[in-house]
Amino acid sequence: MAAGERVSGMGSALLWGAVAGAANLIGSFIVLAIALPQRLIAYVMALGTGALIGAVCFELLAEALELGDFLDIAFGFLGGAALFTVFDLIVTNRGGMHRKRSGHGADKPVHSDEGTGLAIFIGTVMDALPETAMIGLGIAQGGGVGIALIAAIFISNLPEGISSTTGLRKSGYSIEKILFMWTFVLLASAASSLFGYAVLNEASESTHAIVSSFAAGAIVAMIASTMMPEAHEKGGPMVGLITACGVFITLLLG
Repeated sequence: MAAGERVSGMGSALLWGAVAGAANLIGSFIVLAIALPQRLIAYVMALGTGALIGAVCFELLAEALELGDFLDIAFGFLGGAALFTVFDLIVTNRGGMHRKRSGHGADKPVHSDEGTGLAIFIGTVMDALPETAMIGLGIAQGGGVGIALIAAIFISNLPEGISSTTGLRKSGYSIEKILFMWTFVLLASAASSLFGYAVLNEASESTHAIVSSFAAGAIVAMIASTMMPEAHEKGGPMVGLITACGVFITLLLG
């Protein structure tokens, strides 16, 4: 690959990783300015859930099937789900289960406010990294910018920023500190996308398949353990239809 193309690809990875990661920051701005109904947040989360499911099926796993064999995909997919689950258990025990919750009623953390706020932040970063790494990987593979994947990440992160910001405010975090935290998430998302591009740019097709499957497994585990339960709890049966719409939107964009 020519030096100019490589620099251009790195710039695209940084830019689009930042765009996808900006949703948490935008969500925090929205909730700090306007009090949103819990049901509306749940509906947006359901739409994001469907969009991520579509991105996993139509982009990540579809790409992996073209590049690797069954063992590559099994190793990556189940490994990604297992690793996310391990980290999720650690973060959950510190109060990070509330990173997609606004802290009302039974959702109120049982740990210290400071420890819970930090766990929410760490959990959000943990959610963002496998998603945005795939943006850079897609650019490195020569497929260009995956609009469907970027849209799916953005839509799913928007309600996370909204609900987590509300929870952090209830834990006593200042507006300035919250905005700093979400700005860090934006920068981490851009760096993760750049990592996906730079480190995997020269990797073999088998490695690409494993990494794509790994991210897919991590995202599925994240959806099932955090987004889907919260969306249904706050949104009711309608979230099923909205989730299906999210999958269909990803199909159209792809």
